[in-house]
Amino acid sequence: MPTLTCFAAADLRRAVVRFRDALRAHQEELNRLNVYPVPDGDTGTNMALTLESVAAELNTADTMAEVCHAVSRGSLMGARGNSGVILSQILRGLAETFDGHDAIDGSLLVAALRRAADAAYEAVMRPVEGTILTVARETAAAVEQVDGGDLLELLEAGLTAANESVARTPELLPVLKNAGVVDAGGKGFALLVASLREVAGGPPVPEPEIVVTPPAVAAHLAGENVSGLRYEVMYLLEADDATLPGFRSAWSAIGDSIVVVGGDRLWNCHIHTNDIGAAVEAGIDAGRPRNLRITDLQEQVEEEQWVRHGAAPSDGASADGDAASPTVTTAVVAVGVGEGIQRLMKSLGVQRIVAGGQSMNPSTAQILEAVEACASDAVLVLPNNKNIVPVARQVDALTEKHVEVVPTSSVPEALAALVEYDPNAEMDANERSMVAALERVRTGEVTRAVRDAAADMGPIEAGDWIALARDGIVAATTSPADAVCTLLARLVDDDSEIVTVLVGCDAPASETQRIREHIEFTFPHVEVEFHDGGQPVYPYLVGVE
Repeated sequence: MPTLTCFAAADLRRAVVRFRDALRAHQEELNRLNVYPVPDGDTGTNMALTLESVAAELNTADTMAEVCHAVSRGSLMGARGNSGVILSQILRGLAETFDGHDAIDGSLLVAALRRAADAAYEAVMRPVEGTILTVARETAAAVEQVDGGDLLELLEAGLTAANESVARTPELLPVLKNAGVVDAGGKGFALLVASLREVAGGPPVPEPEIVVTPPAVAAHLAGENVSGLRYEVMYLLEADDATLPGFRSAWSAIGDSIVVVGGDRLWNCHIHTNDIGAAVEAGIDAGRPRNLRITDLQEQVEEEQWVRHGAAPSDGASADGDAASPTVTTAVVAVGVGEGIQRLMKSLGVQRIVAGGQSMNPSTAQILEAVEACASDAVLVLPNNKNIVPVARQVDALTEKHVEVVPTSSVPEALAALVEYDPNAEMDANERSMVAALERVRTGEVTRAVRDAAADMGPIEAGDWIALARDGIVAATTSPADAVCTLLARLVDDDSEIVTVLVGCDAPASETQRIREHIEFTFPHVEVEFHDGGQPVYPYLVGVE
């Protein structure tokens, strides 16, 4: 490949697409750097899905202005999770600097990397060093020190600095050091610099490498099915034939046993994967998935439905809201999955529900679509997951409606806030009362560890049932009921009045009965409510008021 002295529009477009391909290839590597042992929307998946949105916008972009606009819009609308939002700010910082120029030379690249780093820091309320923020900042500083370098020389210096910065992240962030890993977001940023370097005429982007993780994790990842491909995902996909190569490529990065058959805009799709969210999102990006079936291969549970817009409530209305919803002063959009959870949310006044949660972070565009569908000019959004909060906060700038985010990090918090919701009250009054409600509820959740890990409460083995409160993991046990009971001991006190338990789709009835009996015996002063939430992955969600 010839060495370039500057990037034209086509070169920038090619670099972004190369970055998308690199994230696809390195997705699992980045996901394995996740230091938390819970099943969630991992960094590699969220960054890769964000770039899929950018690449889709680039399809019709030719001029530099069009390419920059596509990068800015695609990254904003497609941002997934906290890592996706930060990455979108980095890409937008680059694009805003390049816009207005016909070619990108070395001096413009230096200015763009500095603007990208600054934009990333500005996007985070409480910046943490030892993350992608540090890597972006130190990369910008390194290229600024190069005296009169050409494009390739600058990118060589930038990539060296990025890789060295990634290697130092454990020194700045103890949780990384304790887990024996580097920061996944920072490593993803280094892939961006490597992609730019390749297009400028440098060496290819490095291939994925075996992640250096603690021996227990490495042994587990190579062993039993609990760390293998746990879920079978199947659905019918309505999509144009032209989207299938990209769809197959996205699936090849997240699983195996892939079968995609059909034609004439209807495809039957099957995959074994650990990432349900990515498997579904790939279908949403390609077209319209329906008749979704997910089977837990590890526990051999019953096949369950998890449709993109959720299961239909029993009254026949769609889960994402009745098209004829009455006009209200303040509307609410909430994120959630599970038939019971969606039914509870709608009974408390939610107008639109966006399918998603811990293992499937929705994009800015999906939340925006729900906001626009509400019969109100004022809309409150309940993200119900800390990784979705920054994504939801992007929506207000994209619509003429007034949008505010009530920063709920769980469904029990959302239910407590919705008790205070009055559709006929002004937004400010609703927001104040709903935020105040969050301070009166303590929440926790139980799930199964997907990898070995170390936590403040002690070591965790893959397959343990772990209880999580707001301040982190509080227990690792051999049964979900034991995990809930330990969690309740942390959440319930003498002033507690109500305990709400949302039961997931795969929660054993015997374990649920044990929890009920434990609460009645140990905390006789509280009122207890059990609801069939139907949520996947987390068999029990708990709220205490």
